[in-house]
Amino acid sequence: MKKSRIYYTLVFLLVICLGILSRKITLIPLCFGDVLYAIMMYTLVRIVFINKKAYFIILISLLICYSIEIFQLCQQEWIIALRKTLFGRYVLGQGFLWSDLLAYTFGIAIAYTIEKLTLNYTTYESRFRFKQQK
Repeated sequence: MKKSRIYYTLVFLLVICLGILSRKITLIPLCFGDVLYAIMMYTLVRIVFINKKAYFIILISLLICYSIEIFQLCQQEWIIALRKTLFGRYVLGQGFLWSDLLAYTFGIAIAYTIEKLTLNYTTYESRFRFKQQK
């Protein structure tokens, strides 16, 4: 299967829905939302750079996630006001946590693994079908 922006966009939207839902259900640990945030970031970077190698996507995704987390150490008035909005709360977060960096790393590793397994499986399936048709 060739990488498709439509496929990644659908995954991106699904992950956003799951992430919002994870914040509404109290039984789901908060770190699950951070893992989903990283998966969402991986898919977003993949949408923008559809044909880049995986290590590039991983690196950019991690840099964005880590930068946003480190930016949470900034406590100026304008950024605090922005964080009080729905957009600011979901995108920028509330406060710095070391555990979030671990969750982001784990989430991007999950996204990469799923991507590779999915692409390899569908590529294998199409090769197998092609060989059977001969």
